[in-house]
Amino acid sequence: MGKRLITQRRGRGGSQYRSPSHRHVDDVRLPQFDEGAGTVKDLIQAPGRTSPLAVIDFDGVTDYQLAAAGIKVGQQVEVGGGKVVAGNITRLSRIPEGTAIHNIEAKPGDGGKYAKTAGSSATVVSRGEKVVVLMPSGAMKEFNPECRAAIGIVAGGGRGDKPLAKAGKNHLTLRSRSTANKKVKGVAMNAVDHPHGGGSHPHVGGPNCQRRTASPGQKVGFLPKKKRK
Repeated sequence: MGKRLITQRRGRGGSQYRSPSHRHVDDVRLPQFDEGAGTVKDLIQAPGRTSPLAVIDFDGVTDYQLAAAGIKVGQQVEVGGGKVVAGNITRLSRIPEGTAIHNIEAKPGDGGKYAKTAGSSATVVSRGEKVVVLMPSGAMKEFNPECRAAIGIVAGGGRGDKPLAKAGKNHLTLRSRSTANKKVKGVAMNAVDHPHGGGSHPHVGGPNCQRRTASPGQKVGFLPKKKRK
């Protein structure tokens, strides 16, 4: 009897695809208040994240933020100000063009959605009715000027320089992100296990381009090009 595709099994949840939330430090959202200042008390490692976290004390309230490259223990972090210093948090309308930013809000007040992995950053290109930002992918994206972001590049950018060296280390590294460290090719499976399986030798055996509206179990191989508007 065949087994479900990995995409189908992952969608149903279960212990093998559930990230161990009890080990995570915080969901890391930008502070909800508009203005304030805090002091960096410590820099810690967070399981499941590629970058370290900065422990910031805002008048007795402990908050966790993504550590910006160059941030130090004892440094003052401002929220809502206009100083262009790594770690400060402010609105996009106040950030000068050419500034590197991270943890950008998609909508004002959502806490930050974009450019959150270690070593990543976006760049403010222009300001006006909309703020145009060059994303890490190279795409240009428009944001509401009231959206906030943290200034600087996310720390931990050199994490990929040191090799994992063995499969066990890779398994433990990906476990906190609920990501499988091994993946079997579809053409290596039996026909009952995957649309690409079967045959006396490894080959797809038919068209491997699927429609964009296909179900997760059918969406294997290539996707068609986007229609031009």
